[in-house]
Amino acid sequence: MTTQAWDLDADLAALDAAHLRRKRRVVERYDGARLTVDGRAMLAFCSNDYLGLAQHPAIVAAARDGAARWGLGATASPLVCGHSAAHEALERELAAFVGMPRALYFYAGFPANVGIVPALVGRGDAVFSDALNHACLIDGARLSRAELGVYAHADVAALGRLLAASPARRKLVITDAVFSMDGAIAPLREMLELCEEHDALLLIDDAHGFGVLGPEGRGTAAMLGLRSPHLVYMATLGKAAGVAGAFVAGEASTVEWIMQRARSYIFATAAPALIAEALRASVKVIAEESWRREHLQALVARLREGCARALPAGWRLVPSSTPIQPIVIGDNATTLAAMAALWQQGLWVPAIRPPTVPEGTARLRVSLSAAHSLDDVDRLIRALAALAG
Repeated sequence: MTTQAWDLDADLAALDAAHLRRKRRVVERYDGARLTVDGRAMLAFCSNDYLGLAQHPAIVAAARDGAARWGLGATASPLVCGHSAAHEALERELAAFVGMPRALYFYAGFPANVGIVPALVGRGDAVFSDALNHACLIDGARLSRAELGVYAHADVAALGRLLAASPARRKLVITDAVFSMDGAIAPLREMLELCEEHDALLLIDDAHGFGVLGPEGRGTAAMLGLRSPHLVYMATLGKAAGVAGAFVAGEASTVEWIMQRARSYIFATAAPALIAEALRASVKVIAEESWRREHLQALVARLREGCARALPAGWRLVPSSTPIQPIVIGDNATTLAAMAALWQQGLWVPAIRPPTVPEGTARLRVSLSAAHSLDDVDRLIRALAALAG
């Protein structure tokens, strides 16, 4: 466009100058951690398929059988005729899996949080958000029109001061359980204690913990033994579960209220029933195939041991016990150059830059999967060592 107000070419050029324009790749074939991208074979360290379930035969078969039974589209929103018996069974099984009274399934993670937060708080209420929360939590807080308080990352004392000072009738604390760009786990036990003390709800987004952490992969809350009517648990199902969607779980009245008020649930067509059938199979696999989590931990240990001696000077591997293993480089251009150098060696490791992460903390986000082998990790370590020159 050519008008001064809409000179988007200039805006795009500014993104290029700051090394912030993103490029979309075309994946032509998936084979676990091995992808064919733009005609090239790549070993991928960029997927959130932490358990390697996206192509699991039992889950694929459940989707195929679901399509044969239910067809494709759900045809309407869940509150009209889009909520099938498969969705109903999935919600019961998810609630039982995470040890909560009730669950509600959403078609995707971003709209889940964008709907949940405004359903729980509004004008005259208060919402308190970790400074490094995912964009969907941030946008949900903004849409709620509640008073917003942002506390420094994982700073429980700061959160306590905000809660104590707030005169709001309803208070909601929102946080990632596992932070997607750091792999760090939030201090959830201390946060829940604060919420119980101040009669607040704690909404945790366990997108990167569900399936990976806790007994049988039941998530971060289960890992920490957290149970409380003040706890609202949300997790996505397109990462470790290998399929699509998200769910929220908690007290029956809390979940019922969210169903009655979450606009992104009420006014959106439901996910196909075949997805629900695939997810029911996925939950079973997550619980039964514990070797996947054990293998992941071996991969994490191998990478951290290798990076301790292989990384170029000035690069920093962030402390993390999860499959998310970020290497902070700092400068946008240097980070992009490192990604390009790894790409030339057949390794896809994404460069993450602002605004996804704070200024000056651009990084390579290494994401491990049970589909990787120890040899795959060793190959990455050798490639990183070669960048040191």
